Amino acid sequence: MLRKKLKKPFALSIILAITILLIHVVSALTLDKSIEYKSVPFHSAKVPTELHGYTIAFITDTHAMTAQELEVVVQELNRLQLDLLILGGDFPSSPGAPQRSMAVLSKVVTADGIYGVEGNHDHYVDLFAAMEQYGMIPLSNSGDRVREGFYLAGVEDLWNRHPDIGKATEGAQLDDFILLIAHNPDVTMMQDTTSADLVLSGHTHGGHITFLGIWAPNLTLRNTITGYGQRFMLGWGESGDGVPVYVSKGTGHLAGIPRIFARPEVVLITLYSD
Repeated sequence: MLRKKLKKPFALSIILAITILLIHVVSALTLDKSIEYKSVPFHSAKVPTELHGYTIAFITDTHAMTAQELEVVVQELNRLQLDLLILGGDFPSSPGAPQRSMAVLSKVVTADGIYGVEGNHDHYVDLFAAMEQYGMIPLSNSGDRVREGFYLAGVEDLWNRHPDIGKATEGAQLDDFILLIAHNPDVTMMQDTTSADLVLSGHTHGGHITFLGIWAPNLTLRNTITGYGQRFMLGWGESGDGVPVYVSKGTGHLAGIPRIFARPEVVLITLYSD
């Protein structure tokens, strides 16, 4: 009798485990292969009234995406009448790949241009040369006044070089709305971010392989990707100073490593003046 009672819960556990596994496999083979164009509103009193409704596309971590795959993204973005395109780093880096990627992404039509930073997988000299070749503006511990009252800053990669938020934002004026691009969000816990009003990051891929999209063992159990666990897994977080940080799951994929409940995305940020 006791043996029969034990068998039933064990069998149910096996069925549940198999079901959960199948759900993750189906997600990896279907939804996690399609790019989401995710609308993210940002409200702040620091946003000038002239920028109310200003639209920004944020593409980061394309990794192994081909030029053909990027062309599809460009076509979608050109339907949206963007004001600005921001590139967050980690693009294909094999010989000739930065040129091919930037040639495609430069076709995105915006009112105020295309800016970008390097990631830890980029050879920044090659990437920045390709960006400049196609009329894009690289930011490397530097910034630019995109419009009156709007200053865009970007820092070097945390793993490969020496990010300096203070230097990147030093050209801004006191009343500017300052948007900071930092490929690795960890830098926002290590440096003073109070000069920025919003930070955009990538790098963590939303965990890449997760349990139902809510827990990523490679972020929680290892310190090789981020030193702050789930804090910067995806979406809204905060810097050490309380500045809002939005972490994109990234737009691309890694060769041979599927995303699981970490659907790739292009983030579409709309600024609103409160």
